Amino acid sequence: MIDTVKPLRSDAQRTAAAILQAAERVLRHDPTASLEQIAAAAGVTRTTVHRRFANRQVLIAALQASAIEHFYDAFEAASPETAPPPVALHRLTVNVMRTKSNWGYALGILSENDPAVITKRRTVLARLEVLFQRAQHDGLIAPDVNLDWAQRMYRAMVDEAVKDLEPATSPQGVADTRANEAELDRLATLILRTLLSGIG
Repeated sequence: MIDTVKPLRSDAQRTAAAILQAAERVLRHDPTASLEQIAAAAGVTRTTVHRRFANRQVLIAALQASAIEHFYDAFEAASPETAPPPVALHRLTVNVMRTKSNWGYALGILSENDPAVITKRRTVLARLEVLFQRAQHDGLIAPDVNLDWAQRMYRAMVDEAVKDLEPATSPQGVADTRANEAELDRLATLILRTLLSGIG
């Protein structure tokens, strides 16, 4: 189950974030990697990792919680209920691809039975449905198109596009929230052009 953690001081937050980013990067390439390897990738000692995450299970739970929050924030930042549908769709596509690229390992091991995951997933899908309804109302999507089917096609295209993306990294090798923006923009434009030319 995804655990909630108590608020941290800003320096502790930065350290925890660096550990989680390193864990995502290291575990993506080697799911059996040790806490020592994660600590080394984060540039901290194993003691520092253990001070924040008592054991591997706690670290994985925190990694999953961080990933799903990033995914939820990707939707929030796109303003799907208020921005014009073409703008919201493009923003959303870029944001989701960036998040899936940078947090792919953690998102891939989320438990479908976890209540927190279920709640976030339902919320995200409901917001996506509202955005597609708005797009249909504005004429971007033909009135006879089944919106559930359209959303499934959209999600499938995003997932396929992400497979070819590498997570952006800093010179130190730590995951960076800024993936290749030009490539994300290109892929988002291609996905939406393909989708809307078929269902518009």
